[in-house]
Amino acid sequence: MTAQLIDGNALSRQLRADVTARVTALKAKGITPGLAVVLVGDNPASQVYVRNKVKACEDTGMHSVLERWPATLSETELLARVDALNADTTIHGILVQLPLPAHIDAQKVIEAISPAKDVDGFHIASAGALMTGMPGFWPCTPYGCMKMLESIGYELKGKHAVVIGRSNIVGKPMALMLLQQNATVTICHSGTKDLKAMTLQADVIVAAVGKRNVLTADMVKPGAVVLDVGMNRNDEGKLCGDVDFDGVKEVAGWITPVPGGVGPMTITMLMVNTLESAERLAG
Repeated sequence: MTAQLIDGNALSRQLRADVTARVTALKAKGITPGLAVVLVGDNPASQVYVRNKVKACEDTGMHSVLERWPATLSETELLARVDALNADTTIHGILVQLPLPAHIDAQKVIEAISPAKDVDGFHIASAGALMTGMPGFWPCTPYGCMKMLESIGYELKGKHAVVIGRSNIVGKPMALMLLQQNATVTICHSGTKDLKAMTLQADVIVAAVGKRNVLTADMVKPGAVVLDVGMNRNDEGKLCGDVDFDGVKEVAGWITPVPGGVGPMTITMLMVNTLESAERLAG
């Protein structure tokens, strides 16, 4: 049996069409959703991500502001820029691209963003809202994963989900979102003694550690759903995920490819969060 692909590109196009329609409706009321992206330094990967985010704004009819600053920008100057964007009524979402230069405290910068504009979902208020089931912004990557499960009509209630990774950006929020849908959730990480024993029990596996081949075919229960959040390079320099795709697709029921899986969904959910921020303002 070969797994069915969950096509992130196709689902993204579908969701972005809905975003575009809602943006048009808001514009008719005199509100154009606006996203500000702040890039400090010249990290090549960050430049690609930022370019894709700005393009997604343009494609859906949103207003975008890209602020590029040299790596020498001080923490005080960056915090002042965040304050100014918090006060800017044309901006509904603020995203400070990570990683930041070593002399800047990233957490301090994230906490300076108004929770009402925290479309990345990284603010402590957003994390608290997710944990307690209150309205707030969900981090874009796990939010995209949930949309992918929804797109295949997957019923999570009573299922066993294993999340490999415990980052604040993906692993922890992913576990909470799965829990909200009544899945039984296990979080695995570098301290887990027998990862294979855990993953073999799983109906759903989310691999999010940034390490090639962390999940291989012998670790997957037949028919399981596998979501690959990883972004790595193989020996030939090609993009690949955390999952041994060629092996696992012969065992799993559903699988996301890399590229073309979770990646496009992350940016799409950023558009959704920015739109929802503007809609809340519009009442």
